[in-house]
Amino acid sequence: MKTAHQAKARFTDDTVDHREVQFYAGLADRWWDRTGPFWPLHRLNELRVDYLKDRLAPSQESKQRKDPLAGISMVDIGCGGGILAESMARLGADITAIDVVEKNIEAARYHSKAQGLEVDYRLTTASALREAGETFDVVLNMEVVEHVADLPAFIDDCSSLVDPNGTMVVATINRSLLSYLFAIVAAEYILRWLPRGTHRWTQFRRPTELTRLLAANGLDVVDKVGVKVNPFTKEFCITQIDWVNYMLIARKRQGPD
Repeated sequence: MKTAHQAKARFTDDTVDHREVQFYAGLADRWWDRTGPFWPLHRLNELRVDYLKDRLAPSQESKQRKDPLAGISMVDIGCGGGILAESMARLGADITAIDVVEKNIEAARYHSKAQGLEVDYRLTTASALREAGETFDVVLNMEVVEHVADLPAFIDDCSSLVDPNGTMVVATINRSLLSYLFAIVAAEYILRWLPRGTHRWTQFRRPTELTRLLAANGLDVVDKVGVKVNPFTKEFCITQIDWVNYMLIARKRQGPD
């Protein structure tokens, strides 16, 4: 088994938070346990897949097909065990999925193969893809920005992966009093929905912060929604309130800045 030091040695990218690598390596075998520590992500995935299909499908006609995202190239950054990547593959997308935790990639590859799904899983970073000159129609940046060590550098790397007419989707947690109460105190300590230490409040990102960084990299936010969860039914839904969880879509700016 690789130690945290060995994991750190594998990536010299300054955006990689090696404390996060060690934390998620310890949970890697639980990604597809829908009653385990990642059950909120499975519930959230159902909501965000509908949101992505509605916003990213090229036409109303395509939305009615079984493969509404056919022909769209995507990269899922920080893919974990492949929960979102598999959903995008099922909708027809040409999906590449990357992560810096080797155990995550191993779990994701094993599961997608068992499902008969084509996903290009890679143990790499956004920075490495940038250096290789790769670009995609859609960059999925979901529940990742709160786990990176250098946010400006990370957004810079991810933005470079967006095609000239492309889109980036970001989902994360706002840095607010309510997010501290709900995402950490309630979710990790009272309700115990998540393992303690899953999140650090200081790493949460405000929408204004991300909007500014995206704009500096030539991407303009065109849609933003909040996400809330019912603590009794454990169901997620879209809301206009972004005090805790939120998702935003940014498109590559056309023409001069």
